[in-house]
Amino acid sequence: MRLRRHKGVGKDFRNLMLGLLFISPWTIGFFLFLVYPVVSNFQLGMTDYSGFGEPIWIGLKNYQELFHDSLFWTSIYNTFYYVILAVPLGVVVAIVLAIAMNRKVREARIYRSLLYIPSIAPTFALSMMLIWILNPRYGLFNYLLGFLHVPAIDWLGDARFSKLAIVLVAQFGAGQIALIFLAALKAIPSHLYDAASLDGAGPWKKFWCITLPLLTPTILYDIIIGVGLGLQVFVPAYIMTDGGPLNSTMFTALYIYKNAFEYGRVGFAAAVSGLLFLVNATVAVLTFWSSKYWVNYNIE
Repeated sequence: MRLRRHKGVGKDFRNLMLGLLFISPWTIGFFLFLVYPVVSNFQLGMTDYSGFGEPIWIGLKNYQELFHDSLFWTSIYNTFYYVILAVPLGVVVAIVLAIAMNRKVREARIYRSLLYIPSIAPTFALSMMLIWILNPRYGLFNYLLGFLHVPAIDWLGDARFSKLAIVLVAQFGAGQIALIFLAALKAIPSHLYDAASLDGAGPWKKFWCITLPLLTPTILYDIIIGVGLGLQVFVPAYIMTDGGPLNSTMFTALYIYKNAFEYGRVGFAAAVSGLLFLVNATVAVLTFWSSKYWVNYNIE
């Protein structure tokens, strides 16, 4: 009996070692490319470093300074303004596109391709295109608003509308997440809709009582991804406005970039990025925690 138990323990140990061997590439990559850079960034954030020479240890002075920097708080406000507006809008746009892709028409594959193509375009190219489309003098968007007798809007030059222009760029990537919503739509059992039809439910009732509740796991995924990317929004603001006008599009990632590469304050920028990492992690944890109240994993 003891010999059999010893053999069982030895087999379990070998299986454990074999499993660890198989996941070792991921484990090494996790610690090498995630844990180590994060820890090093927090360490760098406690130094006075310009990118040249040796970092000088100053403790928490960078964090004390940024909490008294009004531009930092402006960047935080702009970033959360963008996230709160762009992420829910992106969810809505993605669901609408997924429903359109799910229509049973002969040209469905062509429509899906056309709706997906903008999401694979480089953000730089989309930003340059939006500069032309939103031009207050000859832009296509203001031209269309003219048919509604709406005065031309200086989207990129007016602080009241500049963040909305950046939000508009984000919606061009909705086609990619729409494919995930499309897969979720196809996973919903058809007998649920058949039963609802027998009960006299219309399309709108079916959407609210069947489709939307069963899409909540995908919505959770979209929100987590959207918040993570939204807190790091950089390229559209850098290309289209460079943080202006009046710092209305000075997002936190752009604030970090300017401090690190324009002002030579790498240590200070590392402190800001470390704080942004903590904010991102906190929002993700809170989102996962709240999901138990609104995400439905039961498709019966």
